Amino acid sequence: MARKVPLDIETYNKKRDFSKTKEPRGRKLKGRGDSFVVQKHDASRLHWDFRLELDGVLKSWAVPKGPSLDPGQNRLAMRTEDHPLDYGGFEGTIPKGEYGGGTVMLWDQGRWIPEPGKDPSKTIQEGHLHFALDGERMKGEWVMFRLKPKPGEKAEPWMLKKITDDFAKPEEGDALVEECVTSVTTGRTMAEIAAGADVWRSDRGRQKGGRAKKKAGAGPPKFQAPQLATLVDEVPTGSGWLHEYKYDGYRLLIATAGGAATAFTRKGNDWSDKFRSLVKAASALPAGCLIDGEAVALNTNGKPDFQLLQASFKGGKADLAFYAFDLLVDRGEDITKLPNVERKERLAALLKSASHPILYGDHVIGKGEALFDAICKEGGEGIISKKANAPYSGTRSRNWLKIKCIQRQEFIIVGWQESDKRRGFRSLHLAVKEGRKLTYAGKVGTGFDTKMISDLIATMKPLEVDAPPLEVPRSARRGSHWLQPKLVGEVAFTEFTTAGTLRHPSFIALRDDKSAKEVVREVPKHLAKSEAKGDRPTAEALGIRVTNRDRIIFDADKLTKGQLADYYAAVADLMMVDSANRPISLVRCPQGRGKKCFFQKHDSGSFGPDVKHVPVKEKNGATEDYLYIADPKGLLTLVQMGTIEVHGWGSRVKPLEKPDRLVFDLDPDVGLDFADVRAAAVRLKALLGDLGLVSFPMVTGGKGIHVIVPLDASVAWPKVSDFAERFARAIAEAEPQTFTANIRKVARQGRIFLDWLRNQRGATAVMPYSARARDGAPVAAPIAWEELDDIKSGNIFSILDADKLIERASSKLLAGWGEAKQKLPNA
Repeated sequence: MARKVPLDIETYNKKRDFSKTKEPRGRKLKGRGDSFVVQKHDASRLHWDFRLELDGVLKSWAVPKGPSLDPGQNRLAMRTEDHPLDYGGFEGTIPKGEYGGGTVMLWDQGRWIPEPGKDPSKTIQEGHLHFALDGERMKGEWVMFRLKPKPGEKAEPWMLKKITDDFAKPEEGDALVEECVTSVTTGRTMAEIAAGADVWRSDRGRQKGGRAKKKAGAGPPKFQAPQLATLVDEVPTGSGWLHEYKYDGYRLLIATAGGAATAFTRKGNDWSDKFRSLVKAASALPAGCLIDGEAVALNTNGKPDFQLLQASFKGGKADLAFYAFDLLVDRGEDITKLPNVERKERLAALLKSASHPILYGDHVIGKGEALFDAICKEGGEGIISKKANAPYSGTRSRNWLKIKCIQRQEFIIVGWQESDKRRGFRSLHLAVKEGRKLTYAGKVGTGFDTKMISDLIATMKPLEVDAPPLEVPRSARRGSHWLQPKLVGEVAFTEFTTAGTLRHPSFIALRDDKSAKEVVREVPKHLAKSEAKGDRPTAEALGIRVTNRDRIIFDADKLTKGQLADYYAAVADLMMVDSANRPISLVRCPQGRGKKCFFQKHDSGSFGPDVKHVPVKEKNGATEDYLYIADPKGLLTLVQMGTIEVHGWGSRVKPLEKPDRLVFDLDPDVGLDFADVRAAAVRLKALLGDLGLVSFPMVTGGKGIHVIVPLDASVAWPKVSDFAERFARAIAEAEPQTFTANIRKVARQGRIFLDWLRNQRGATAVMPYSARARDGAPVAAPIAWEELDDIKSGNIFSILDADKLIERASSKLLAGWGEAKQKLPNA
């Protein structure tokens, strides 16, 4: 097929005015011969420029949606003019008005290998290419093929398609374009390039002076995971809560860079191109801010309208706005540790001079029920209630609560039922995830208009499969088509029936900002009486006065003695399960962890009556008093006296000489990944299981994992210690590539020390929920075996996560943790 327009290097030259620039004219060069680059280009429209080195130039295509990893998804690639090889290293900005004006990122680079036996110089003329890519992001086999142009179309359309291989991801086709948002050479985002990069003109000449001036202001803060709210069944009361309108839109975090900004989704994907008007307005804000809020489309009544927002993505006109309700970074200062109410004060000051479409998301304090009633009467979705004094945690917690006027959540669309009265479909089949299993949630047949039906059919067709991806009732199968469980839709409904299906559902819209992996059945949690009133146990409520509450204990994180005390007060009941009536040793840091800390296991009485003593006979025959606590008041007394860490024996005070648990500490060699520790823990679980012993994992707040084996306290210390040593040495001998039982550092060398020494009389191990005297104020916390694969380090929880830890402790996930009482084998 003959080309309609020339696409060679001369076309490149003609598009640029070389009389005004020192840029060398586009020419063929001798290069490596097999390079490829992809440049993300935010010009009149965002696209990805895909370029293959061939015959001394870069053969080029513009891919509007970027490459897809799903072999079932073709991506349009419009052929553009050949580019010179030295263009492949460019990253910067092209001034507005110049050819291709906008921001350019070097998004991927590597080498390409044509299909063996094929000459790409010939096949490109014939209209097809088959090759493998070895890039930093694009890998494996790909094909491109030319399409027949539409009538009157001057451009040359091609398709780019992934071949099924080890690098294909049918379930995550958009993973590359959504998750890879920084340069492969400089690590910058598009906003950082726009704000601080050298300005590059289409003639490749620098601005006068050889280097462009950087725009004023710092680069934008990096993305942080947003805090999420827990669905509950009533509005909390009291002045300890602030209440906000629940906006009906897309959650965004906007990072500002002084003249530029980036809009991140809740998963960290760059959606600046979808919300250009908001990003443009936010670029006028001071640099170095990270603002949390909701992007909405306002209807003629000035109310958020989610369907109107969705229509705006498809070319519809809408009045877009961004309601900002939290501030994580204020002009370069991370303020997530500040109380919520202080962050909002800082946010209000920041936005004082801002105007539409950047709006301050206001709140009320202590009048949540009245606000909720008013919003529900207006047909709104509900409210978000937030603890006024809580820090920003970046997780789902009970510090943020959502209360809905009607039930409404996301569902996975798993099929559609044919219609006998209209084109398209009668209803959609819905599902939710329960664990790793899909569960049928019924059908939705209302809420659609003609255009929505047409759009949904076009979206669903490529995802059709022969059989349903889950068990469905026989009555639902007739006239049904089934889909891969990828699409997510938001549905309003009145309630779940006893069979688990929806009553009176109405479809709202597709949600392409949320993945099917996230969709679970949302069940409103009941507020405890103390939560509903905004209360939480405090040291003072337990009868302990904490002095110097503002003293900084964790210097790097600016966390105070008061915050540490509040953490221990909140989790005191949880700690007592394992720590009460057990001899303990303490790590005390009265002046903070950055100054002198010391280990303490004896006491002359300075702690007072709430910290108790147990006489212990030492090896030398002498008797020493060891510490123990019996209740939360004793725990908070320790904190008032400067304690950060609590370590415990393997036995209780009674019977002191018969341990009620074994602890194996997995201590990795320097350089080993946490993944190695996880694998070793799972292996240890299996080996203990072979002996009939049930075990439980705990992250330590450091780099390791403790595997804990509860015992029935029927065997004395010598036999327990002997068993632990023999077991550890046998494993190290059988699997020396993974384990060592030798405490010497030099003996580890790429292995994990299976520390059995904690099972000797008088030895201690950190107790569950104890804080650690380390940067970040981490805590030791029980975990479940089934979640271990998703845990990335041993310090994922901190003293700021009290609510999350309390919620986890009462969940099915940790039900029965540590409760097994077992006899020692051969005892």
